[in-house]
Parts: sequence; C-alpha cells; structure tokens
Amino acid sequence: MKIVLKIDGMTCSACSSGLEKYLNKQKGISSANVNLVLSLATIEYENLSKKDLEQYISEAGFTSLGEFNGIDGQQDKSREKVKLLGLGFLLLFMMYISMGHMLNFPSIPFIPHENLMILATVMCFLTLLFLWYGRDILKSGIKNLYHKMPNMDTLVMFSVLFSFFYSIYGYIHLAFGNIDYMSSLYFESTCMVIYFIQLGRFLENKSKEKTKSAIKKLVEITPLNAILKVGDREREVTIDEVKKGDILIGKAYEKIAVDGIVVSGKTYVDESFITGESVPVLKEKGSRVIAGSISYDGYIEYQATKIGRESTISEIVKLVVEATNTKSKIQKLADRVSGYFVPIILVIAILTFVIQMFLGLSLEKSLMHMITVLVVACPCALGLAVPLVVVVSNGLCTRKGLFLKNGEVLEKAKDIDTIVFDKTGTLTFGKLKVFKVFNYSKYAKDDLLNIVANIEKGSSHPIGKAFEVDENLEVKDFKTLTGLGVYGKIEKKEYYLGNKKILSKLGIIDDRNVDYDDLVNKGCSIVYVVENNKVIGMIGVRDTIRKEVIDTISQFTKMNIDVMMLTGDNKVVAKLIAKELGITKVVADVLPQSKAKEIKNLMDAGKKVVMVGDGINDAPSLVSAFIGISINEGCDVAMDSSDVILMNNNLANILDLIKISKQSYRVIKQNLFWAFFYNMCMIPIAIGLLEPFHITMSPMLGSIAMTFSSLTVVFNSLRLGGKKNERN
Repeated sequence: MKIVLKIDGMTCSACSSGLEKYLNKQKGISSANVNLVLSLATIEYENLSKKDLEQYISEAGFTSLGEFNGIDGQQDKSREKVKLLGLGFLLLFMMYISMGHMLNFPSIPFIPHENLMILATVMCFLTLLFLWYGRDILKSGIKNLYHKMPNMDTLVMFSVLFSFFYSIYGYIHLAFGNIDYMSSLYFESTCMVIYFIQLGRFLENKSKEKTKSAIKKLVEITPLNAILKVGDREREVTIDEVKKGDILIGKAYEKIAVDGIVVSGKTYVDESFITGESVPVLKEKGSRVIAGSISYDGYIEYQATKIGRESTISEIVKLVVEATNTKSKIQKLADRVSGYFVPIILVIAILTFVIQMFLGLSLEKSLMHMITVLVVACPCALGLAVPLVVVVSNGLCTRKGLFLKNGEVLEKAKDIDTIVFDKTGTLTFGKLKVFKVFNYSKYAKDDLLNIVANIEKGSSHPIGKAFEVDENLEVKDFKTLTGLGVYGKIEKKEYYLGNKKILSKLGIIDDRNVDYDDLVNKGCSIVYVVENNKVIGMIGVRDTIRKEVIDTISQFTKMNIDVMMLTGDNKVVAKLIAKELGITKVVADVLPQSKAKEIKNLMDAGKKVVMVGDGINDAPSLVSAFIGISINEGCDVAMDSSDVILMNNNLANILDLIKISKQSYRVIKQNLFWAFFYNMCMIPIAIGLLEPFHITMSPMLGSIAMTFSSLTVVFNSLRLGGKKNERN
C-alpha cells in the first residue's frame, strides 16, 4: 500500500533526510521518501495502519497533518508580517540603546546611557521576547537533538542559548557592580540571530510557495458546483453531491464540473490547462470531457464517469506530487551530504572553542567564534538545491502537457541519444482518413465525398470510418460485398464502392493507372467510386501523419539524436511513412516481444533510448527503455507502462522535456556550487582564521549571511521557472 502524508515541523534538509532514514528503518515500511519543499512523506508499507505511520512520524520528532489531498492554498502571511515588523522595530530600539553611546546619540528617557544596569535589564527583557518568538526553533533544535537527528534548528539553538546564557553570566556580574562585564553582554546578537533566521524563513517560504504554483493551479481548476439534470429540470449541486452516472449540464463560458462522456449537444472547450494547447476542441456525443475545461459556446449534457480522486485532475496532481517525491541520484547524494553536515558542524564548533581556549584566547572570543560557526553554517541551501529545482521543473513540464511519473526522468532526459517511435497511433493518428481524391464526375469534390460517406455509414469496415457525413442522404438497399466493398442506392442511382476487384466483378475496365500508382506509392488503400457502372472517382485513404512530426524529427536530428521507427506494420507501408518523415532507420513486421528485444539490444550497446508508443503491443518496450513515453490517446496499459505521458499528444513536447532537463541540471549544479562555496568561504571566517587579514564575522552577520545563502538558492531555482523555454 502507498500513502502520502503531510508533515509539519521540517525546517531544513537534515529534518527531511533524518525523518526519511527513521521511517525506512521501521518494520513494515518498504520505502519512504520525504519531500522538504512540499512537506510530504510518501510511504509504501504493509501490515501497518495510518495510525502506526503517524506514530513513527511523531517518534521522529515531527507531526503528521493527515493524508495529502491537494496543495493547500497560500497561507495568510499577514500576522507573520506584523510580528516581523514589530520585532524589527524592537531590534532597532535595542541596537539604539546598546550602541547609542558609541555614536553620541541622545539617551532615551528612563534609559540613560550612564545607567548600565537599566540598559542591561531592558536588553535582557527584550531578549526574552525574542526567545519566545523563536521558541519553535529552540523546541525543534532540542527535539531533533534528542531524536539523534540534529538539524539547522539544532545549530541555531546552541548558538542562541550559548550567547544568551553567557550574557546572563555577564549580567549577574554587572549586578554585583563589575561594570567591565557590560562588554560581555551579547543580548542583541541573540535577538538578531533569531530575527534574521525567522525573516529568512519567511522570505524563503514565500518564495517556495511560487514553486508549487503549477500544482495549485491544477487543484483550483475544478469548480465547486455543478448543474444536475433531474428529469426536465436543472438543479445546482455541490461537486460532492455528484454521483457516477448522473447527467450534468455544460453551458457556454462555464467550467465542466467532472470527467464525463457527452450524451447530447455540441460545444468547443478549452483544455489548455491539461494539454498546453490553446486551440479549442470540439466536443459532441461520445466525446470525453475533463473537469475544469471551459466551454466556449453551445450546450452539452454529459454523464459523470470519474469523480473525486478518480478524476483526471486528481490523478495528474497525484502524478506530479509523486514525481517530485521520487529522488534522483544527485538528490540522494545531496541528502546524504546534508545528513552528515550538521554533526560535522557541531564537531567543528566544539573544536574551535576547545582549541582557541587551549591557545590562550579569551573565553569571550572563543565562545563568539563557536557561536558564529553554529550560526553561519547552512545545510538549508544544500538541502534546497535539488528539490526546489525538481518542483519548479515539474511545474514547467505540467504547463507543457508533460506528466512525469518519477523525478528520475528529469535526470535522465538530458542524456537521451536515441529515440524510437512506434508508427501507428504515435507518428500517425492511427485512424484512416481521406488522403487524396481523384474526381472524374460532374459533382464537386465535397459532394462526391458526401455521397461516399453516406453509403459507407452502413459499413463496419475501418475504411468506412475515414469518411464523414456532411449532409444526410437516404441510402436504400445497402449491402456489404465481402472482400470487394459495399453497394447502395441514392435517388435511383446505383453506387458501388470498393477495391480494384469490384471493377472486375462489374466488368469495368479502368485505364487510370497513373492515378492508381500515385496512390499506391503513397501507401494508400484505394476506394473506387462507381455510379451506374461508371467510375466517377478514385479515393486514397491512409493513416495520416501528425502535423508536428516532420519538424520534430528534424529537430532531433539537429540535436544528434538517432531516430528509429519500430512497428508491427508491413515493411512497404513503414518505409513509405519513414521516407516522408525523414527517418532512415526502420524495423518493421515486429511482434511486441521483438520490439522489447530491439530496445534491449540498443540499451546493451550503451544507448540511452526513449521509446514512444501508444498501444498494448508497445507496453513491453516502454518498460524496457531508458525512458518510456506514452501519448494520452494511448491505451491504459501503455500509459501505465510509461514514465511520461504526453497529455496533448504532441511529440514536439519531447523536445521541451529534453530542454527542461538540461536547464534543470544546469541550475542544480549552480545551486550546489553556491551552497558548497558559501560554506567553504564562511566557516573559515567564522572560526577566525582570517582575523590576521582583518576579516571577521559576528553571530549577527553570520545569521544574515546564512539567510542570504538560502535565498540565493531559492531565487536561482525560481529563475528556471521564469525562462520562456522556447524551442531552438
């Protein structure tokens, strides 16, 4: 079984990696992945209850907020803003009274610069307010230390408490008249560390909200109400009241309430939020509609087929969240590093204090260096470097109509060097359509096709589905001529439609060999149109190529990616289609098992192979490939076997996937560089190694630098989301 739980209390990557390790150690849990950015834990388990899982989370020092059912709306930040503004004013006030005498500022009434005890008492009282404001940090630091999972809060907790209690030590001496200890008060540093940590988290959380925007938009798409048809009446109901099988009404400019099938009416709808395509789609009887799509015009009645968690939107949200929870190799490496980071910093801080005391530095200076090390070290930047990019990139993919089933796809896509396409239903639509018409009659082309469509309407042969009726005509005496075609009468005229054999049957000699050969050479199936024993038309029908395919394949070639067609169709047709598309490598007449074997052979040769397919016969090869991609029109088995679903069936979006993957890993590398570079620069300064060069740092500056480090990673990740990602 699998469950996704919302987690409260995680503040840095040490928290998420610690919780993940703890959960993975528990009996009954086969796999656990913790997402710091979305605050989610995805757990696969057996023989356990939800209560057991929440108990494990509690034991690890965190709180379960229940099962995930959608990204929460942006929380109200106004109260936190008020707190930050108020405490910011108090911090400035503290700085004024503690340093005003050095700058010859006038004294504040009742707090004269000369009365050191009053100054120290006011500062101590204000520090207690800041400690109360930062109590969540202190509690988290102590709790995670107790659970042997020290995190960023643990470092801050130590630094704050050390500086506070050292200041209390100086305050006591000051109370006994030893004014020299006034310089040993670091109340303002304690307050500044807490304030800038909280300010940094506020800005960081506000920025992280933007990374969830694509998922939130999906959650908010579905309307809250629906119009239910009850007999001849309409009744407005909530979405929760809708049941499977209910008939709902869709009107112009309103959202479709649930997934369903149109039972009557006609309208054009906007499905761009799913497909990424802005062109309206015609919906008529038998068409599938998706919750959240907007009707442009017309009126439809549709039967509810999927509601609640079964809906397309819910499935997509689940898919996106699971993709962000699946960790790539580079993310697992970053998590491992950040998991060791906090204990290492604790050791460095203690050694700094011990060694400097041994070398004869003062207690005050040794303590300040230790506190600064604890404050300045930042596992947050390291922990956010990868997951933030993954969430932003998944949002980009979602907007392009690409839905990734796991996060590893983003890591893999940049390395693609071979792409293999199924033909029918993938490179082509998988449906026969009129390709070319030779009209030898007095009828206009559209009228000729309408006559053919009305007669073929009675046929169950796939060729008959290639024709669409424009205007209904009365067809009499319809019959199927097995192996030849069909027959019917319209307005006392006899019509035969069929292959070349039907001409022999009717004793008709046709000498239009040039037209016939033209259609054959283009891979068409041919329909002769005979009216009153005279050939009045020759129509070529064939599976048509998707409009974007030729340009897409050209783009792959420019990127030095090998393109291959792998199909069960016959070699003649496959090669004709491949020639039109510019594909030189074709393997035809292959069974499903052989398809998978071809993919395996390429993989064994060291190729990074993408397989793109749509049918049941493609499922084995989709699973075998480096990355399996299914189009949304494909069968359920193919979509279940793939790593990526193209929701708009546009093969050009594979180019977007590759580009987003390359950009993502460029940003990840930048983030990791800055996270490591920051710590490599700041920790030696915090220790005091650069003091001979007059480069020093206080705990206050350390907290500001730490905040800047995290925000650098956040804004660099958001920059990825701001790119236009135009195809080259």
